[in-house]
Amino acid sequence: MTPATRDQLAILAEQREELEAERLRIEKAYCLAVLDHIAAKIRAACPEAAYVAFDYESKQRSLDLHGVLGVQPSPLGACPWLWEYGDEEHPLSTIPTDIELDVQTALAPYSSPAWASVHRNTAADTGWLLEMPPSDRAARVAELVREHHPEATALVVDGRAAGRIIEIFEGAADDGTPVRTPRPRWPSACDTTLTRLLGQVLALPALADRHLMPLPGDYVHPYGVSTSDQVRLMPLPPTA
Repeated sequence: MTPATRDQLAILAEQREELEAERLRIEKAYCLAVLDHIAAKIRAACPEAAYVAFDYESKQRSLDLHGVLGVQPSPLGACPWLWEYGDEEHPLSTIPTDIELDVQTALAPYSSPAWASVHRNTAADTGWLLEMPPSDRAARVAELVREHHPEATALVVDGRAAGRIIEIFEGAADDGTPVRTPRPRWPSACDTTLTRLLGQVLALPALADRHLMPLPGDYVHPYGVSTSDQVRLMPLPPTA
């Protein structure tokens, strides 16, 4: 093999890796966009909807729809059934095929970020629940953060860790410098939900462009770790 051929192979291999990485980014964004699309259709017919219940055949990557459930009324209560597949009297009975195909598409790739919203249906012997995304992820993130940090104004989000929050900005001190909280005070379940939602914001280019911005040039990581352009600042929208 000549040096020119080796150089050409090296260039093409690098280009192939870059294209594959871009394909994966687009695939993840597409999965979430499909999920948002069907969630909007479900909520248009059933505003109280929160979960899609289904069985899943992993080898065939095929889905068997069970129905739609609402929010768990209490920590010890089960999620109420709002519509069961086969109930022809409910408005959702007009789109069961759409629900089944779109959820199957959203979950088709093993790397789909939609899988982070799936968990076992513990109230049944078998089956899974897909938690539908909020209609406004940024507003939901702000709501969850301010339940524990009422003065929060912005987050530092690490895209290298799929949306992990590095620290919170909570207003300004007397000298005008931002108050920084590198160890957020919230339970693990809240942290898991925030990481999932922020990972989805990062994966959707339109949301990332709208809600994430570069860090100030003088930003220093609270633990002395190096940062990159994947570490972003997310100003929090106002909450009601």
